[in-house]
Amino acid sequence: MHSDMRLAWYNYPRSVFGRLRESLRAQLLAWVILTLFGAICFNLYDSFRTADAASKLVTDHTLLASARVIAEAVRVDAGGTVEVDVPPAAIEMFDTGYGDQVFYQVITAWGNLVAGYPELPLPTIERVGQDRAFRNAGVRALTLNHPVVGLPKDGEIAVTVAVTHNAQYALRRRLWFSDFTKQVVLVLLAGVVTIIGLQRGLAPVLRLRDAVRERGRDRLDPLSPSMVQSELRPLVLALNDHMERVQNQMAAQRRFVSNAAHQLRTPLALISTQASVAAREKNTERRDEALQALRNSTHQISRLASQLLTLSRAEPGSRRPRTDVVDLVAVAREVLGTQAEEALRRGIDIGLEENGSVDVEGDGTMLREMLVNLVDNAIRYTPAPGRVTVAVTRQNGTAVLRVEDNGPGIHQMEREHVLERFYRIIGTEGEGSGLGLAIVLEVATGAGGTVWLDDAKGGGLVVTVRLPARAKH
Repeated sequence: MHSDMRLAWYNYPRSVFGRLRESLRAQLLAWVILTLFGAICFNLYDSFRTADAASKLVTDHTLLASARVIAEAVRVDAGGTVEVDVPPAAIEMFDTGYGDQVFYQVITAWGNLVAGYPELPLPTIERVGQDRAFRNAGVRALTLNHPVVGLPKDGEIAVTVAVTHNAQYALRRRLWFSDFTKQVVLVLLAGVVTIIGLQRGLAPVLRLRDAVRERGRDRLDPLSPSMVQSELRPLVLALNDHMERVQNQMAAQRRFVSNAAHQLRTPLALISTQASVAAREKNTERRDEALQALRNSTHQISRLASQLLTLSRAEPGSRRPRTDVVDLVAVAREVLGTQAEEALRRGIDIGLEENGSVDVEGDGTMLREMLVNLVDNAIRYTPAPGRVTVAVTRQNGTAVLRVEDNGPGIHQMEREHVLERFYRIIGTEGEGSGLGLAIVLEVATGAGGTVWLDDAKGGGLVVTVRLPARAKH
């Protein structure tokens, strides 16, 4: 039970600070309170010093007045003796109801005590009150040098008056407490105004929150930036930009699903038809033809499904980013080896041009799929006898991958569109699905590269992929 209590006390401030970090209103209010608290501490310290100085000034004026009254009462008799009868007013002016004790001393210029307390400590500066210790108590003392008629030329007496600190401290407390009360009232008013200001200032943010919450899941139209303050408008613009990207992505996904369904429908229908024909056909030769067509359609739909899966994996955010060290020359050599049989069957001569390894960082599987689609497209659309050449070079810190063929090429007006998904040039021969170059673009973009289509020398197409090369060690 005791350990549970200790755990609760340990977690309490952490939960409070956690809520404070999560609440904008609490953070703003905390900063305002901390600022006000710092200002109050400084003001209270300054007001204490001001009250202390004021109380000392009042006490010093009273001490000076008392010393003047006593000095005016000093006289010299016919025999030259200095005498003084201390007027009661000189003492009574300190009677403020705080029980202060008053001490005085009157001495001549030659050091004779005329009246008062001989052991009273004297200030070091005339007419300036100073704090001294007397009879185990603190006193405020002041000395006044005053000329007296009847004494030798320039003869003066020194009158020292001291009083305990009761009235002085009481006046200091009164002045300081008065200022403290004003400070508290000002802080309370500032706190109320701050809370009201925070409520009014955060109202547009709450309206923005409600506007987002009240929208249906299909509403992605932009929000009005004028509904919030100018400082928050970049946030609204960022939200609008994000919703536009989400909207575009949703539209792309809908097009992708629609196109994929359309692309899959035809081979599936062919498979169904060819399977029915093969089942009904009694002629062995015709049944073999139907089965071969069935195998071709199955291979086509399998390849389409594989390309769809590759394209899905190549999309941003579909899988955890990888930073494999990939040698494009080794990958190109492997891909050309796997495509050699198909190229030979189609009468296509394939080759590799390289001058040492060229390393890049990225997803090794996706980069291999990119090269597979580049070589497969070149072989598929190049008529026999033809040639396909893969070149891998390094140029100024960039890995350059070029796949060149001597096929029909792509017209300049079509080059931007052939990078789109499921786009096929009208009249193109071959059984492609229109996904090969789209996969190449997605993989290259994900690896921080670019794709460029151009005419080959002597006719054909050159696809150039540029990727950031890994520095040599």
